[in-house]
Amino acid sequence: MRLLLITDTYPPDINGVARTLSTLAVGLTDRGHVVEIVTTLAAKAGEVELQKRHVSMALPLIGYPGLRMGIATTWKMRAMFESFKPDVLYVATETPLGIASIRAAAKMGVPVVSGFHTNFQSYLENYHLPGLEFVAQKFLRNIHNQTARTLTPSADSAAMLQRWGIANVGVLGRGVDTDLFSPARRSVALRSSWGADDKTPVAIYVGRVAAEKNLPLLMKAFAAFRETYPQAPCVVVGDGPRLKSLQTDHPDFLYLGAKTGTDLADCYASADVFVFPSTSETFGNVVLEAMSSGLVPVAYDYAAPRQVIRQGENGCLAAFDDEKAFLNATREASKIWDSHPVRSAARVSAGQLGWQRVIEQFEGELLAAQTKTTHSAIEAP
Repeated sequence: MRLLLITDTYPPDINGVARTLSTLAVGLTDRGHVVEIVTTLAAKAGEVELQKRHVSMALPLIGYPGLRMGIATTWKMRAMFESFKPDVLYVATETPLGIASIRAAAKMGVPVVSGFHTNFQSYLENYHLPGLEFVAQKFLRNIHNQTARTLTPSADSAAMLQRWGIANVGVLGRGVDTDLFSPARRSVALRSSWGADDKTPVAIYVGRVAAEKNLPLLMKAFAAFRETYPQAPCVVVGDGPRLKSLQTDHPDFLYLGAKTGTDLADCYASADVFVFPSTSETFGNVVLEAMSSGLVPVAYDYAAPRQVIRQGENGCLAAFDDEKAFLNATREASKIWDSHPVRSAARVSAGQLGWQRVIEQFEGELLAAQTKTTHSAIEAP
């Protein structure tokens, strides 16, 4: 199979979507498929990639200069298809780059599977564009219904897309690298640099430092955590447009910036409680990473947390978008942070969600779209 994967975000971008798409691309390559990437950012200098990368024009995303919106024409994408001759496309972005790709594919008879990875429509209010949710839903419905299949990472987001009138929606979950994200990476030296000893727990948040991540509640949750342990370090790992304002308004917390690879894994494993107040996730990869690292997670009951967290057994859940419940769940986590059964259960739960099954399902979805298009072409008069 020859796959062209089209996305605005891809490594070296640091976010869950970029990491997911890279993992899927590498996994398919390992299974003998030919994969090329169309994205908006070049690879790091000197980095060797197994997949050829095509860099598209892009514009900064309004209100979020760290992310970009891909720009392309249907003519340009048709020329690329004629050169690469893809059997199938995976379009992970609903921007001009993705739209041009879908249109070009339709003209050339190439099947397309689309992905719904980000709740952009829910960000409108956070970025001072309230009242446009209905317009966004109509726009997304039009795009995704032009593709053979739309994949999204959780049952919650799939149900939402179906309510919008998007047809043929499937759930493609996520996995976690349990070798990288492991309690074995716990570092006494790192904890000491944060001001924590064996009797002092660490609360940590990992993710974009942006409006859609519900940062005001994160700050309240850190304060609730400190009701039990006033000296507990509260750590923020990540970068984004709200980082400087958080540092100014809450200087008593630790801000480590973006981390990747073993540095990120060390941060997870050296903490104790993972606080994740976001209400805008399609999945929430960081929840799996935290649990794989043996942390007690605190999250709202939807998407990945609903799938993997069992209240009181391997973490703490709060009723969706109930701030009081979330703060109470954080207080509960502060009391069981050193519970070996809870933290071990979190690690075991994450261990059941490896990447291989996800890669195999993704392969099957792409092959099914290719086969369906081939049969339709044969049956056409």
